Amino acid sequence: MADQTRRLRAGMTVAETTMWRLLRDRRFGDLKFRRQTRIGPWIADFCCYELKLVIELDGGIHRLREERDRLRDADLNRRGFVVLRFGNEAVLTNPNIVFDAVRRHAERPPPHPSGSA
Repeated sequence: MADQTRRLRAGMTVAETTMWRLLRDRRFGDLKFRRQTRIGPWIADFCCYELKLVIELDGGIHRLREERDRLRDADLNRRGFVVLRFGNEAVLTNPNIVFDAVRRHAERPPPHPSGSA
C-alpha cells in the first residue's frame, strides 16, 4: 500500500503538481494538506484532516469512472469527509475557483458533536 501512494506521489499530473505547490507547507490559510494519502481503502489526491476535506482533481479518465467515483465519495462522506472535485483544467486555468471553494468550506461552522444542531 505504501508503494502505491509513493508511486502516485512520484507520478503526479501537471494539475496535481500545480495544486500541491499552492497547498504544501501550510501555504493556504495555515492549513495542513497531505497529498496522495490513504483514507480507508482509498487514496485521496489531497486531504486536510483538520477540515475533514478531500480535494480530488479529475482528468478525462474520470468520465469513465463516474459510478466508482460516486461510490468512493459516498464512502468518504460516511467517514466524515467532504469531497470537492475539480477538473484538471480548473486548477491549470483558474486555481482561484478551487481556492474559493476550499475557503468557503473552511469558513463553515464545524458540525455539532451529536450530529444535530
